This record gives sequence, structure tokens and C-alpha cells, in this order.
Amino acid sequence: MSSETLSQTLAEIEELKKKHQAIILAHNYQNDEIQDLADFVGDSLALSQKAAQTDAKVIVFCGVHFMAESAAILAPDKTVLLPAPDAGCPMADMAEPEEVLEWRKRYPNAAVVAYVNSSAAVKSVSDYCCTSANAVKLVRNIPESEIIFLPDQNLGRFVAQQVPEKTIHLWPGYCITHHRITPEEVIKIKNLYPQAEVLVHPECRHEVTALADFVGSTSQIIQYVRQSQSSEFIIGTEMGIIHSLTKENPSKRFYLMSPGLICPNMKQTTVAKVLDSLRHLKPVITVEPQIREKAVAALNRMLKYV
Repeated sequence: MSSETLSQTLAEIEELKKKHQAIILAHNYQNDEIQDLADFVGDSLALSQKAAQTDAKVIVFCGVHFMAESAAILAPDKTVLLPAPDAGCPMADMAEPEEVLEWRKRYPNAAVVAYVNSSAAVKSVSDYCCTSANAVKLVRNIPESEIIFLPDQNLGRFVAQQVPEKTIHLWPGYCITHHRITPEEVIKIKNLYPQAEVLVHPECRHEVTALADFVGSTSQIIQYVRQSQSSEFIIGTEMGIIHSLTKENPSKRFYLMSPGLICPNMKQTTVAKVLDSLRHLKPVITVEPQIREKAVAALNRMLKYV
């Protein structure tokens, strides 16, 4: 898209936003140009909160399907659009509600804590939701001492390390983007940039998080960099976050831990798709009332622990 065409497209997007009383929400892993046109950029927790609180009538969600579902659950009176309707999450697909019910039978005294990277149907058969930003706090503070944590085994293991007083049963799912990072890659890049701090997402394997200077969600990584006196950072999460980090910290340097840290689903959203979505007010993401009613309870319990 030429700069002139892009300028015209952005102008039309702004006009349509005013016409439809729309807000554009974008995840930190989105393409740079999507982050730049969004009204709000954040991680799953921040986006969930914004969806619940906004006065806008239309939410254009630049992310993946489970995120738009969460917005539809928390804001049922609003129209939620997903410009890239085929943008899914392989990790979310690793848990089905029928399987969760089987695990409930296996561990009848356990509370089910579902990472937000899960379908609305899975949330509906869970007791609590969590994000990578509040998972430790939530598990530590809920009354139950036995937990089924799904679908991310790596985040679940990280939580278990921080909350050793509780019994946590780990679902065997994982993020294909974060899970592929190896300890060898971390050691190699640390040798290349010995002065840099290593910041990683808890969706990484525990062998990787063990080598990090800081482990946190995207928003927590951004906050850490903002407050750190260091000038160089190795980033162990999806590459999209580097755009926000660079904009906010132009004097600091950032190195992507691995060239494989790209989520192809997050990159499906384009400026043209956002425009098309606003023009036609499609594709609309909805959640069946009986599923929403149960899923919203789990999400609302999460919001108590942020």
C-alpha cells in the first residue's frame, strides 16, 4: 500500500469510527501499522478491561478469535468485529469443553482456571479465567488449594513455581510460538549481547524462563523496560511488542531472542481488513447466550484479582 493510499485509508477509517461510534483495540503482537491506528494497544488483560468499560457501540478487535469472543462476552450490548476472522490460536484449540469436564471428574476437588487463551465454550466450564499478567496473583488468592490449569502448561508451571503451596494439575497445551524457543538460543544471544537484560514471557518453557532476568506478560515487560536503568534488552516474546518498546524507549536497544517469535495468526490483520470491517460492520463475533452466561462469570471472577 503506497503512502498516499495508506493516508486515504486511515482517513476513511477515522470517518467510519465516528459514524459508527467505534473503538479499535489492538494486541501488542499486531503489525506495527495496526498498533499505530488503534485507539488502545495492550495485552489480553488490558484489552478485556477496555472492552468491558468502553462507551463505544462498536469494538473493532485487532487480535485473534478468543480475544474477540472475550470482548463479546464482557460487552454483549456492543457489536464486536474481528477484521481477520480466520485468526485463531492453536493453543486455545488444544482444549475442548468435553475434555475439561473429564478432567473435572478426575480431580473433583480442583477449581478450573482457564487462561484467557481459550474458547468461550472452555471458559463456560471453568471456574476462573486468568491472563499471564494476573495468573500468579489469582491462583495465590483464590480459596481453592487444588487447581486444574489450562491450556498452557508453561504458564501453569510458572504459576506453580510461584505458588508452591497449591497443587496444580497442568494441561498439556502450549503456545507454538513461545514453546519453540530453546535454552541454547537464549545462551547464544546472551553471549552476543552480554550487557542486555533477558526478558521473557511465561508461555516459554521453564528451561528458558530460568535463564531470564525477568518473566512477565507483555504489559509487564513494557513496564519493566520503562523503569529499568539498562539500555539493552533481549526480548523473549512475539516480535510485535518491539514496536511499542521502541516507540516508548527510543534511546534503548532491543534484540529479538529468536527469529521464530512470530505469531502468523496475529499478523493476519491488515489496515485494509480494518477498513473493510468498518465499512460493512462485519465479521461480527457473537457468543451463544447459554455459553456467555457461564463464561462471563469466570471472566468477572478474574477481574476481581487484577
